[in-house]
Amino acid sequence: MYRLRSLLLAPTLALLSYAGGSAAVTFQAPMDEVQWQLEASQFVCTLSQSIPDFGVATFEHLAGSELQFVLSSPQAELLGQETLVMSEAPPWLPGEGTRRLGVITDAVDSQALRFDSGLAKEMLTSLYQGQTPAISNNRWYGTDTPVKVMISAANFQQAYSSYQGCVSGLLPVNYQQIARSAMLFPSAQWRLSDSTKSRLDLIALYIKNDPSVISVFVDGHSDSFGRRLANRDLSRDRAEAVSRYLSKIGVPDEMVTTRYHGERYPVVANNSSENRARNRRVTVRLEREE
Repeated sequence: MYRLRSLLLAPTLALLSYAGGSAAVTFQAPMDEVQWQLEASQFVCTLSQSIPDFGVATFEHLAGSELQFVLSSPQAELLGQETLVMSEAPPWLPGEGTRRLGVITDAVDSQALRFDSGLAKEMLTSLYQGQTPAISNNRWYGTDTPVKVMISAANFQQAYSSYQGCVSGLLPVNYQQIARSAMLFPSAQWRLSDSTKSRLDLIALYIKNDPSVISVFVDGHSDSFGRRLANRDLSRDRAEAVSRYLSKIGVPDEMVTTRYHGERYPVVANNSSENRARNRRVTVRLEREE
């Protein structure tokens, strides 16, 4: 990981005019002190700006997931319900209008306000165009005073270029998506389908890039149709086929533990063809070092 610049911003709190003529409590960084911080890896890219006296605004792109925006703050609950998100023109762009980006509800917990991918992308676009995303609510601390949090576009384009470079290098999956996988098999079959191989390719790619993964457990299963001993042998063939393929594509053999269980551990009752199809499986489970 690397950082663009450290964030050392002097606290500031301004009272500015707000819609309706009332004074709004406004949080934003002073223009000459705005800095963006990039943290980059193959697993996650984050681009953040400190909001003095309030918290941190962060664009987060996790490998294998959509972009999100998180406004972290002990005061996050102050933005409450029906939080309005606008794109406002800065003083140096006269004539540019104010644009509504959206309204969010039920996206706040005690420490953070979270936006979905669509709104996060709208905010990134606004910043790239030199606009100022403004997040506001009409009742600060339950009073009639509006509150607004503004994210400055100063120094954004250079930071955004580096951020995009990070995003282009993200892995196609993250650990949560790959740590538990189940591959299904047709009745009486053990050979790997193309879709199973594609899933195993992703698992192997992740393992090769995350040194914290220390173990891979491969477990073969069958449905209950047929003789129990034959089902045990079939679950072994399925598990060993998966382990052989992982070895072939570069997963070290010493990391892999191969087991087979026949029909002993169904995930659902074997009382229909659909359920039996779910039980004919090999599971792959990754473990990280603690």
